[in-house]
Amino acid sequence: MQKDFLKLIAQKSHTKFTMKKQILFLLLAAVAASCSPPNKKNASATVFKYNEMAGITSLDPAAARSFENIWAVNQLYNGLVQMNDSLHVEPSVAKSWNISKDGLTYTFQLNTSVLFHDNKCFPQEKGRKVVAQDFVFSFNRLLDATVSSATSLLSKVDLNNQKGFEAANDSTFIIHLTEPFTPFLGILTMKFFSVIPKEAVDLYGDDLRRNPVGTGPFKFKMWEEGSKMVMVKNVNYFEFEGAHRLPYLDAVSISFIKDKETAFFDFLQGNIDMVSGIDAINTDEVFTAQGKLKDAYKSKFTMQTQPYLKTDYLGFLIDENMASIKDSPSKNKALRQAISYGFDRKKMVMYLRKNLGVAANAGFIPLGLPSFNPKIVKGYDYNPEKVKELLFLAGYPEAKGLPEITLTTSEQYLELAEYIQSQLSEFGFKIKIDVQKASVLSEAIANSKVNFFRKSWVADYPDEENFLSLFYSKNWSPKGFNYTHYNNPEYDLLYEKSQRELNDSVRYQFYQQMDKMLMDDLPITPIYYDQVVRLVQNNISGLTSNPMNILSLKRVKKIHVE
Repeated sequence: MQKDFLKLIAQKSHTKFTMKKQILFLLLAAVAASCSPPNKKNASATVFKYNEMAGITSLDPAAARSFENIWAVNQLYNGLVQMNDSLHVEPSVAKSWNISKDGLTYTFQLNTSVLFHDNKCFPQEKGRKVVAQDFVFSFNRLLDATVSSATSLLSKVDLNNQKGFEAANDSTFIIHLTEPFTPFLGILTMKFFSVIPKEAVDLYGDDLRRNPVGTGPFKFKMWEEGSKMVMVKNVNYFEFEGAHRLPYLDAVSISFIKDKETAFFDFLQGNIDMVSGIDAINTDEVFTAQGKLKDAYKSKFTMQTQPYLKTDYLGFLIDENMASIKDSPSKNKALRQAISYGFDRKKMVMYLRKNLGVAANAGFIPLGLPSFNPKIVKGYDYNPEKVKELLFLAGYPEAKGLPEITLTTSEQYLELAEYIQSQLSEFGFKIKIDVQKASVLSEAIANSKVNFFRKSWVADYPDEENFLSLFYSKNWSPKGFNYTHYNNPEYDLLYEKSQRELNDSVRYQFYQQMDKMLMDDLPITPIYYDQVVRLVQNNISGLTSNPMNILSLKRVKKIHVE
């Protein structure tokens, strides 16, 4: 049955290709056989080029919610602190900081040599020095929910008497919290918390999205929406590598080619320096069945891969107070468990993702975070006997009388949904797949319009709290992210205790206890823990990857090939 299904998937994938794409694949084979080096044209340029299929909507850091926006904003702006590739917090505009013993006061000493980019919002169009008051302005701006979705991240800030953010002097910025919140420093590495000048907001208003004024290693040059964006070197950037002022590149160029095959062909020709994510890569063309780079391409580019702080999962809306749930199979815990035991995650990752990812047989917390431990938090693996047993307990022996269940997904994950549908059908499940546009699906999930859905969660900051916050009862959607409406007072108590706990080892134990509760109550069932996957041209150096999949180009060098 499984082999027949995989054969069907292959046939369906083949019929999706248009004549244009078939021609492109013939060209791919020709490129693979060629020994000519990439980027022979424009050999004097030091321009890093990448493609953004999904497009960029804003260069205002307050709108840095999507990965597409975050990647661009990261080149243009700086915050107080930044995250290195090992997920440790490092200085950025703040050269040092101190956290009070009670965890309530964060004091940052600023680097006094940081300049805003030259821009017409300043006198003589010359960028001025960054001062602590700029951070007061930038952070207070985030408190307006009409400006940014980051407002909830500042819920622990003490806003009484407007003392939450304080400029003690030009080089000392202070944040006051109402209670300890251990992940707070990591939260400040998010691009929402970049510093911007009031002069730019006053001049550009809502059009700041197209007129960024930051402090970053690159400054804005031009943007033809849907076509191209260019950033150029900031010659006044404050960070150094040894004696060399960063960045090394002269410019960054972003294209917006929507067609995957066209964009990937551009990469193989050497017109793009990097592609990221298996959704942007023709995996059948360049990867072996084991997820390794095929020999034909090893001389042309390198493959970067590592654990990604991202969990893909199936979600169940379990709020029995909602009319739509009263007769829904999703409210039956034994049935949710049967579904969780009813499909083989390892074979799914092997066949549908070429082993680029890890089967999620533990909890919701992904591989790569400190408290991840499958020996302590045990999840679900393929177990036919358990499925049959749980169907009986759920009141549907041998699936008799089991109603049809609708699994809602986006087109991008249709094959994954069909795999789950195929495997569950062997136990008598009747799974109907409802395919919606990704944006429509996200809205439907946020507004509790679907009972059973595929979704993923990517870390906003590298702390387990970010994942576990999805199940805190006070974070119900649409304002929060508790899409399942999970409500467990014991879980809430542990969640609140973990936020106040300053001892890491104790906090990790709280995290594991909460994760175990999730695997028992099962508002979600994890599918796989994702991997960062990038292909990079061999003439690029200094481009590192990290578990947050943040793109940093300030240390990248491009070697010219004659």
